[in-house]
Amino acid sequence: MLQIKRWTAPARKATLSFGTMSSRSDYRFLPLRRVLVDPASERACDRWLAQLDEELSDPATDRNEFCRRVLESIHFPGGAPAPAAGRDEVASLATRITIDQLDPRNITLEPEYYRDIDPERYYRVKPLLWLWEMFDKSVLGENVHLGVKFRRMLARRIFNRCGRNFKAFHFVKFSFGYGMEVGDDVVVHRHVLLDDRGGIRIGAGASVSDYTNVYSHSHHIGEAREVRTPATVIGDRVRIAYHATILAGVRLAPDSMVGAGALVSKDTEPGAVYAGVPARVVRRKPKPLQRPETRDPLGEA
Repeated sequence: MLQIKRWTAPARKATLSFGTMSSRSDYRFLPLRRVLVDPASERACDRWLAQLDEELSDPATDRNEFCRRVLESIHFPGGAPAPAAGRDEVASLATRITIDQLDPRNITLEPEYYRDIDPERYYRVKPLLWLWEMFDKSVLGENVHLGVKFRRMLARRIFNRCGRNFKAFHFVKFSFGYGMEVGDDVVVHRHVLLDDRGGIRIGAGASVSDYTNVYSHSHHIGEAREVRTPATVIGDRVRIAYHATILAGVRLAPDSMVGAGALVSKDTEPGAVYAGVPARVVRRKPKPLQRPETRDPLGEA
């Protein structure tokens, strides 16, 4: 009789992105350094941000119109082009549609289709979410010095709470935005998804590395329209490495660490390092060495 053996997937080896763990002597103390920016350019950026901040602080400001004007000045500094007479109709319509997209009232974003949206809260922050995303897709978005300050200004008006010295690099994506609660000295790196549909709380001093996905909703395996939205918590001083995934409802305990590519589906323990799919404890963090205080060059003055 033919015997068929059941195939079992090999266990995925847990890996870390924190370098080789052989010796601490391999590591050097390298805090961020200050980068000198052309003084005239810096003054121009600061004046522009101050003007935007002042306008957004005015309760009478129409945020949709504000978004449209700022995006037009960024993407069409010479003024939005009018469809030229006699041009091909398809090209003329494309020009018209492109200009229309500067106004958040003319576009839809995926979270708007979620049944559990709070329309009053969402449509107040939607213009700022669209401004954030379209700023990042402009030539200005890659400028770290300007971009961190610009996103910080918006985050204070989008999030439910935003602490001091918040840093977000380019192409960070949110769901509702208003479900975010962020402590002091939090850094979120490039291409991070923060699905705050059920709420995400990030504690002080936490770091979220590039291409991380953090979720706060999940679908029933038998019926995709059945959705649960538990809040996800990233505790104080948590470090999440590149390409990690944190599933809905997980609580990352203070001082815990998640390795590169890890899939975290359960709560973590304080001071533990997790890696693998699914993530498991692979070691304990060593006691920190005494280091001098250093100033973050991208922090608030």
